[in-house]
This record gives sequence, C-alpha cells and structure tokens, in this order.
Amino acid sequence: MEPIKQRLFKKQELRKIKKIIKENSPNKEPVKIIAVTKTRKIEAVQGAVKNKLLIIGENKVQEAEKKFYGQKAIREKIELHLIGHLQSNKVKKAVNIFDVIQTVDSQKILKKINSAANKRNKKQRVFFQINIGRDVKKKGFNLPSLFEICKKIHEYKNIKAEGLMTILPQGKTKKENKEFFVETVALQKQIQKKYIKTCVKTSLGMSEDYLEAVQAGATHIRIGSALFGKRKQYNNINS
Repeated sequence: MEPIKQRLFKKQELRKIKKIIKENSPNKEPVKIIAVTKTRKIEAVQGAVKNKLLIIGENKVQEAEKKFYGQKAIREKIELHLIGHLQSNKVKKAVNIFDVIQTVDSQKILKKINSAANKRNKKQRVFFQINIGRDVKKKGFNLPSLFEICKKIHEYKNIKAEGLMTILPQGKTKKENKEFFVETVALQKQIQKKYIKTCVKTSLGMSEDYLEAVQAGATHIRIGSALFGKRKQYNNINS
C-alpha cells in the first residue's frame, strides 16, 4: 500500500504550480515554494521533502516544537519558516526553532527577537510583515513605521532582514490582489536599494492567489491546501 505521505501529497498539483511559475514569473531565479504544513502531521513534511520541497512553513511555535521533536533527520534537511503571528512570550522558542521568522510585525517583536538571538549567539533571519492592504484585521507594519525600522536596522546586530511578507485582505478581486503584490515587490526593491541590501525576497500569495503573486514577481509563495488537500480531510484520514 502507498504510504500516507504519498497518498496525501498532490504531485499533479505541484507540477501545475511549477508550470505556472515557469510561464508567469518575471524573475531570473525560480520562485521558491514554501510547503505549509500547519495543523498537519509529520507525514506531510515527509511528503514535501520526498517531492523536493525543502522549505516548510508552520504557523504556531508550539505546534512546530511538538511536530519536530525527535525528528532530527528530517529537520536537518529542511529550512523551517514561521509564517504565523508571533506572540511576545513565544519569541525565545521561535528563535530556537525556526531558521526564518517571516512575521516580524512590530518594533517590539524585533527587539525581543534580537535579544533572544544575541543570547544564542545567532543571527536570526527575518522578513518584515507589512499590512499592504491597510486591513484592520491583519497584522503588519504600515509604511511609515516600516521605513523607521529600516533606517535603524543597523542597531539590531543579531538580525538579518531578508525580505517582506504580506497577507492580503479577504474578498478582493484577482486584479486588486495583483496590485497589492506589485506594490509589495516595488517596496522590497526600494528598501533593498535605500536601506537594507539583504532585503531581496518577497513572500506573497497562498493556494488561492499564488498566480497573481508569481506574476507580480514574488520570490516565495506559501502553498498548503493545494498540495495537501483541505485540512479537515487530512485530519480525518489521520484521526
């Protein structure tokens, strides 16, 4: 019988995503797919790795800690990204667990990450989460506060700012989504040129809107349900 991790992973959908990337991305380098395994078991991660997706996205610190406990072999193969909101009281654990924290959304969190990374003698890789859609329901820097942080980034000795991340408001048209993504990419290039040379990446788009993200020039897309199916179905299979 085919292993669970193979039955659950949608290889055909991965081929489709790769084809869309090849046909629509303006970038010289291929867009990287972040396999989002939140709420899923370690078999989902194994399925992603089996299909050569080595960047894994998790939403919660505690879930990732539990999922990868005792999984040294697979942990060494992947780059683990935090793509969910980071609470202040979880910063220390997040720095211990994640290679990249994509959801730095305030100066307060940035300071805490810098402090925790300093204690570990680590240079923590981060993305700044921006509220490009000006959505009161979404986390992230507004533009004035983002520029203020960028101007002071040299003060954070244990931070390496690698890019921007955004989650769009719900209910927008595909055209509006693409415009937000284009704006984010332009902002990333502006920050790279004026403030932070290492700010070269953009984490944009999910299963529902990754085409628009790819067309806008995203370097990373975050794909969960398109690769693994709806989370309810997955959990039923593994219950």
